[in-house]
Amino acid sequence: MTPSACPRGTIDMLILSCLVLLCLLLVIGVSVPMAFGAVLILIAIFGGHDISGFLPAGHWKLNTVILLAIPLFILAGSIMERGKIAAPLVDLIQLIVGRLRGGLSAAAVVACAVFGSISGSAAATLTCIGSIMMPHLRRANYPEGTAAALIVSACPLGLLIPPSASQILYAWVTQQSVLKCFLSTVVPGLILVVLLCIVNFYLVRNFPDLRLAERPQRFGRELGVRSWRAFPALLMPGFILGGIYGGVMTPTEAAGVAVIYAIPIGFFVYKGLNRHNFWQGIREASVTIGVVMVMVFMVVIVSRFLIFEDIPGLAKSLVFSVSDNPIVILLMVNLVMILIGMVMDDISGLLLSAPLLLPIVTSVGMDPIHFAAVLGVNLGMANITPPTAPLLYLGARVTGAPVNQMMKPVLIMIVFAWLPTLMITTFMPSVALWLPELLFS
Repeated sequence: MTPSACPRGTIDMLILSCLVLLCLLLVIGVSVPMAFGAVLILIAIFGGHDISGFLPAGHWKLNTVILLAIPLFILAGSIMERGKIAAPLVDLIQLIVGRLRGGLSAAAVVACAVFGSISGSAAATLTCIGSIMMPHLRRANYPEGTAAALIVSACPLGLLIPPSASQILYAWVTQQSVLKCFLSTVVPGLILVVLLCIVNFYLVRNFPDLRLAERPQRFGRELGVRSWRAFPALLMPGFILGGIYGGVMTPTEAAGVAVIYAIPIGFFVYKGLNRHNFWQGIREASVTIGVVMVMVFMVVIVSRFLIFEDIPGLAKSLVFSVSDNPIVILLMVNLVMILIGMVMDDISGLLLSAPLLLPIVTSVGMDPIHFAAVLGVNLGMANITPPTAPLLYLGARVTGAPVNQMMKPVLIMIVFAWLPTLMITTFMPSVALWLPELLFS
């Protein structure tokens, strides 16, 4: 396929029009696949491109075993949510920290991290942990807006603590090692857990009416009982991550094992699954999978058009025309990723920004694996950042808390937890690269 015969100025106006149309459609609530489909129609009509030439390329890109991990992890998350697999984890964490002021809400943060390491999805983490923890937090007299905001702010840990569907896609798009991308987000994820807990303790310090959990008379026995009950759930991340990092399973095989393991655990151990909600979960997961894969297909075609017209090269030239200082360039790249994430979900934002911004960051010496961690933190933060903030509005539906009450505490957590994590991850490469270099040296 040869470059477009259209003049450079016409192409630039077309691309600008496509970006404006895409942002407008996403802001007014058009679904992501339909918004990208409208962009493709605009390209076909005014760009002089035969879109049929891009369709086989999109099909070829999707024809890979690696991408099978994404629908399998979505299915596993749906089964675990209905199988009440997270409930014993929450009970165990609550026993350990529930007697502290703010301990119950800190338990929600840790539960999001643990469940995120199983499901690999921010939305599944929010739906599951939010529905479990919010009634406990209400009964303990936590302010509704603050409690819901904390859960919403912690649910993107599912994008950072491996396995993560977003990191699988990043590795696929940029031709990097999936395992290295997984490992790059572990330390940033742990830093974020600590900072969210610190901000949580600060926010609840002036709430005198909090009900603290009472210490059981036989604490050791109760700890043993709850640990034993949570043991089958805790085995899941052990199987998944141990199998992947031990070289026994690929990420796709590990996702399949997660599905197979979750079904009997949900039916016979925790007994949250029954015939009705099992098939309901499969149907809902199938719809989600269909939407995600159509979205991936559309975004891949648009990304291919951008690469075909050398938009990454133009973006690189534009950035370097402003400044050649690496710090300024990385700050600009972070700002662009935040803006992209504010109007798109994490998957479409990643597929669009990864090929566009990777040439820029590598030109200032950033390792692609380091960029995987920066991108993960950026998109996780952007998904809870107003005005669009898809996870914020999903959290309002899950927890029943008004959005206006959640807005201020969410912004506090963004400023004092998410932004410091982003800056640390961006300007301290060892935070992202230490584990990959340690295990792959």
